[in-house]
Amino acid sequence: MKGLFITFEGIDGSGKSTQMDLLADRLAELGVPVLQTREPGGPPIAEAIRHLLLDTANSAMLPRTELLLYCASRAQHTGEWILPALAAGKTVLCDRYFDSTFAYQGAARSLDIQQILILTEFATFNTVPDLTFLLDIPVSDGMARIKKRNLDRLELEHNDFRELVRAEYLNLAKQNPKRFVVLDASLSPAAIHTQIIQTVLTRLGVSSD
Repeated sequence: MKGLFITFEGIDGSGKSTQMDLLADRLAELGVPVLQTREPGGPPIAEAIRHLLLDTANSAMLPRTELLLYCASRAQHTGEWILPALAAGKTVLCDRYFDSTFAYQGAARSLDIQQILILTEFATFNTVPDLTFLLDIPVSDGMARIKKRNLDRLELEHNDFRELVRAEYLNLAKQNPKRFVVLDASLSPAAIHTQIIQTVLTRLGVSSD
């Protein structure tokens, strides 16, 4: 039986990684086989591309170069890790997937959406997540959460850039209501996790007992 593909989206500081970790731990406790991964990244080739994308030394990177590198990483990630895991019946949890590209490279970088769509379909082997959790938080609150860490190239973007990203995420959620679950990321991690695990277990048909 094909596994469930779940993605986590949101601006920097929204708590995506925390919630994915909590969900992975809970599913493991319940005996659900899980692959936990991230984008850009995953297998070694995709992780090497991640380094290029996020290195602050690469400030001269053009938006088109950025888009193509994200898609190259995604193609390797999807083909080498995600699709085989789903075929094996594993539930795949991914920190970001193609929705990030529409938000960051599409809305914030102003690249052509139709071109992004064509590249996305190619890079993902036409794979679409079964469920996407959007952790929504005001930009100022998200930035306050990450101000003490060493910021990568994308995290160093200005707040106007982040506002465009957040607005596009909410737009994507409105366009895809059957796939997206929008969560208030200002709530406590425990409260958010409760909402997530209830949704996932219902989709999996698994009891929490």
